[in-house]
Amino acid sequence: MFGLIPKDEKFFEMFREMAHNTILGAQELKIMLDNFDDPVASQKRIKDLEHKGDSLTHDIIKKLNKSFITPFDREDIYSLASQMDDILDLIDASAQRFIMFNVEKPTPEAKQLAFIILQSCQVIAKAVSLMGGKLEAICEYCTEVNALENEADRVCREAISRLFAEEKDPIQLIKWKEIYETLELATDKCENVANIMESVVVKNA
Repeated sequence: MFGLIPKDEKFFEMFREMAHNTILGAQELKIMLDNFDDPVASQKRIKDLEHKGDSLTHDIIKKLNKSFITPFDREDIYSLASQMDDILDLIDASAQRFIMFNVEKPTPEAKQLAFIILQSCQVIAKAVSLMGGKLEAICEYCTEVNALENEADRVCREAISRLFAEEKDPIQLIKWKEIYETLELATDKCENVANIMESVVVKNA
């Protein structure tokens, strides 16, 4: 258990802050797509959160380099920070594509994927909140993230299939295919985070 190693609670606090910042980014993306009245302003807010995420990741890595004893494997701390940062990077990349491609309005599938991203981030935050304490429930949250990624994969596949069946404009087809794939990739990163946390539990159980 984590209890066998001298705890540095600061790492856990930093990961919790990172998870909370990721939720804020996912919330902004969902608000952006649900309303879409000022997508440029929404994207700017997401970009600000992405910059904060970069800073939080840098702080964790800087602390890792200065720490002699860590609460779990150094490689896992680095991987967890990097993958959590990637989630927010892809939330930002998704928002950017709606601006770059001059999207008039989001599709129901895009909104659904944004909601799955938010749900995944919220579950990750619940798992992160348990780090440093009882580990058993972390695996349950990881399973939930995996299920959400499978759902996002299904939504993305069906959306792209419908796109090829119905969209006559090749430019629109290319745009929306990239948007769907970028949104789905964010859920892949959420699953990567869950897999790392599950590995940490196995190593420290």
